[in-house]
Amino acid sequence: MKITCPKNQFLYGVNTVSKAVSNKTTMEILQCILIEAFDDCIKLTANDTELGIETVIQGTILEPGKIALEAKIFSEIIKKIPDNDVYIETDEAGKTNIECEQIQCSIMGRKGDDFSHLPEIEKENKITLSQFDLKEVIRQTIFSVSDNENNKLMTGELLSIENNKLTVTSLDGHRISVRNIELQESYSKMEVIVPGKTLSEVSKILPGEAKDTVNLYLTDKHILFEFGDTKVVSRLLEGKFYNIGQMLSNDYETKLTINKMELLRCLDRSTLFVKESDKKPIILKIENEQMNLMISSQIGSMKDQISISKEGKDIVIGFNPKFLVDALRVIDEEEVTIYLMNSIAPCIIRDETSSYLYLILPINVSNSNV
Repeated sequence: MKITCPKNQFLYGVNTVSKAVSNKTTMEILQCILIEAFDDCIKLTANDTELGIETVIQGTILEPGKIALEAKIFSEIIKKIPDNDVYIETDEAGKTNIECEQIQCSIMGRKGDDFSHLPEIEKENKITLSQFDLKEVIRQTIFSVSDNENNKLMTGELLSIENNKLTVTSLDGHRISVRNIELQESYSKMEVIVPGKTLSEVSKILPGEAKDTVNLYLTDKHILFEFGDTKVVSRLLEGKFYNIGQMLSNDYETKLTINKMELLRCLDRSTLFVKESDKKPIILKIENEQMNLMISSQIGSMKDQISISKEGKDIVIGFNPKFLVDALRVIDEEEVTIYLMNSIAPCIIRDETSSYLYLILPINVSNSNV
C-alpha cells in the first residue's frame, strides 16, 4: 500500500475512530487502526467488537492495500509530525514507513485480513434526525447513566421511538433523566437499549450542526449511526428496561418555581464543602417564599437563601447537591419548576410540555438539626 494524505485529514480520521480502540484486551489486533486504500477511498476503522467506528478521509492512493497499525503509536506519530502531506508505504511483511517533510518513521503493522470488520447492518428500520438534536439529547441524559457494570441495563440508555417522538431515558438508581424530542417523520414503535459508552463517543465525534442529519438504523442486536463519511456500529444491551412510568407521579404537595442560575450558583458553592466520597446532603428548608439552603461537613459549612414562588406546603428535604447540579446544568430555561411530595419522596423537575423530566431521590435528613 502507498498513499499520501494531508496531516489534518489523518488526524481527523485517527481521532474519530480511536474511540473504538480497545484498551482492555489481550488481542493485539483490537488495539489497532485498520487503514484500507481501495477504489479512490482511504478508510480508517477501529473495532473492539462492542463498538466499531469507520470513517473516510481524503487523500491519494498510489498503490492499493491495507494495513493494521497499533493505534497508540500511530496516533502519536500523526499528532507530532508537521502540518503537511503524509506519505505511508507498507511492504508484504507489514513494515510501514511514514514520511512527512524531513521526518521518516518506521513501525511494524499487522495484516489487514486479520482485522475484525464492522458487522453488516440491514438498513430497514431507519430514523432520521438532526445532528444537533441527537447531540443535545445525549448531553441532557448521559450523566445519569450508571458506571456500575453489575447492573448492565443501567449502563445504557433507552431509546424509544413512537410516531414522531423520540424519548431517551437513563437512570442510575438515584435519579432518572428523560428527554423527549419531536422528529420530522412518524415511525412505528421501536425500543432499544444503547450502551452509554456508545452514545458518549457518538456525541464527541458528531459535528452537531442543526442543518445536518444523522441516520439511525436499528436491528435486534445492533444500532448503526451514519453521518457524513462516518459510521458507528454498536451492540445493543439485551433485556427489558425498567418501567419508570410507575416511578413518575403527577401528584405533589409542594410546587416551587425558582431562578435556575441562582439555584445552580448556590448548589455549586455548596459542593466546595463535600468530598467526592462524602454523603453529606444539602438541606433545603422551604417555607413561605424562601428556600434556605444549608450544608455542613468536616470541611466546613454554608448557609444561603433564595427567593422562590411556592404553592402548597412548607417542607424540609435533603439531596446530594451534585445530582441537582447535573440536572440544572442541562436545562436551558431561565426558571425551573420543582415538584415535591414529602421529605422522603423523590423530587421531579419538569417543564409544562414534558420535553424534559428529571427525578432525584432525596437523602434522609430526619436527624439533622434544621
